[in-house]
Amino acid sequence: MYYFNPDTIMTNGPKMSFDQKISVLQEQLANVDAVVIGAGSGLSTAAGYTYSGERFEKYFADFGRKYGFRDMYSGGFYPYQTMEEFWGYWCRNIWINRYAQIPSDLYERLLALVRDKDYFVLTTNVDHCFQRSGFDKKRLFYTQGDYGLFQSSSPGKAARNKTYDNYEVIRRMILSEGYQIGKNEELIVPKDTAIRMTVPSDLVPVCPDDGKLMTTNLRCDDSFVEDEGWHQAALRYQDFLRRHERLRVLYLELGVGMNTPVIIKFVFHRLTRENPRAFYACVNQGEAYFPDDIASRSVAINADAGRVLSALIP
Repeated sequence: MYYFNPDTIMTNGPKMSFDQKISVLQEQLANVDAVVIGAGSGLSTAAGYTYSGERFEKYFADFGRKYGFRDMYSGGFYPYQTMEEFWGYWCRNIWINRYAQIPSDLYERLLALVRDKDYFVLTTNVDHCFQRSGFDKKRLFYTQGDYGLFQSSSPGKAARNKTYDNYEVIRRMILSEGYQIGKNEELIVPKDTAIRMTVPSDLVPVCPDDGKLMTTNLRCDDSFVEDEGWHQAALRYQDFLRRHERLRVLYLELGVGMNTPVIIKFVFHRLTRENPRAFYACVNQGEAYFPDDIASRSVAINADAGRVLSALIP
């Protein structure tokens, strides 16, 4: 049995207000030996990375009018007829969600909370916000890929375990559509300029190792490339867990839903269950809960991560 979506949730017996839950979390942060952050899409949404509404209309209104989708996620899966249009869409998606300035300082505030602690970050997000905000690269494990990398669309042999930085190619694609790139990598539409929805054929990326078309390094199917950096990060994560398995550990879950619970959520439940000195905190707007059997060592905060971080930091 699980407790789902309460405004107040049972922790060690009594019902708790938002402020009381924040006090519990502050106490845990002050006294644990280590913090393992599990970050999902809700954290980046709280930081301003919305995939619909105003941001979608600003950058993808032309694609929306032509194809009828209303969010970036749907646009990423649309079956474009040409690679020129595929990359016409994806170069904007990658640029605004990976290379342009992060919309808020939420990740920097999170770093301020754990900077002086022994921490590790496990995330399914692909926007690289942790590293761009100053988190130690060797304390990060991006399980699902990186908007900043290409891979072969059909990796094999020489390209089987390789990814490729895409900043320069994506930048050239963006400029070819008619945009200018301003301060903080912002996309600017010059006056009297019609933005194109396609890139030139000579900018369609081809893998230098196997000659196949390139694609994004995002875990969508079994062709996803786990390169050397991915495997090194996985080993560092497992080593961190091993070294702290009997210590006081806070498993801090931020914005993790039920799309891929086996990567973060269910693992954090298990690790808390196995270590009687561990504590589990779930922060998620509309989907905060914990299992019955770790209720005495858990807190669930049904709120936006930005609100919670603001409350945690005086």
